[in-house]
Amino acid sequence: MLVTVVLAILLASGCASVGFRKPTVSITPAGTTEPAPAPVQGSPSESEATQRLSLSTIVRRYLQNGRYAEGEKALRAYLQEHPGDRTAQIFLRQLTEDPKQMLGTASSPHVVQSGESYSTLAAKYLGDSNLFLVLARYNGSTDPALIRMGSTLQLPIAPNSASAMTASPPPTAASNASSPVAVAAPMQPLRRAQQLESQSLALYRQGQKDQALALFDQAITLNPHLKSSDPDFAALSSVWIANSHQQAMVLYLDQHLDQAIVLWDRILVVDPSYEPAVVYRTRALQLKQRLQQY
Repeated sequence: MLVTVVLAILLASGCASVGFRKPTVSITPAGTTEPAPAPVQGSPSESEATQRLSLSTIVRRYLQNGRYAEGEKALRAYLQEHPGDRTAQIFLRQLTEDPKQMLGTASSPHVVQSGESYSTLAAKYLGDSNLFLVLARYNGSTDPALIRMGSTLQLPIAPNSASAMTASPPPTAASNASSPVAVAAPMQPLRRAQQLESQSLALYRQGQKDQALALFDQAITLNPHLKSSDPDFAALSSVWIANSHQQAMVLYLDQHLDQAIVLWDRILVVDPSYEPAVVYRTRALQLKQRLQQY
């Protein structure tokens, strides 16, 4: 009997020394549900993360890479927190409205040159590089980051109409369903061409040849029959023709024949007697015909 009591005391003290605890089991009564675990701090939901994206991140991550659906969702979430952000409103309009309605249906072809992008073209022809998205959609592009040198894009003939996008906020669903989007009357193409011509000549006289050629090219795009008695106009026109012919030759040698022919067509409208354009345009057409036979 004494031995039994001693063994019981030893066992009890041994369990206490090793910290033995009887396991506990929580039992949920029938018909009830367990409470949801508390959310882990520092891990926001997907919608919260989308709302916290900056506008520049949305543009860089989604819009510039053609992820239009995700971009629209992110823009709408951003505008819920920043309803007065005009730039975000303009991006949303570019993404959701008809680009032909925004920029006009009249257009002219443009052969993409080295270093050009939708952003640089939007800055040059629409007056704002942020309008790259509507210009890309105007040309049916699903990825504004992809643009191939030598490819032909369509540029709206009345670029000033794009400025109307900055004049009013995006329409609500109700107003959009009941009335068309109001677009400010654009500057007439011929008047705009004359304005660009004057600016290009001023730059040319100042020795800023590259800038003068860029504006002169815009003027010729709007009005290929542009004429002037100013001797500097003739000089600048000759430089533009020589540069355009050089670009066409590069395209011709790379067998981008359609794009080269477009450039020679432009040259011959400005100067029908420019012999190099006549000769090489004919050769390009002949080569194109031979290639189509194979």
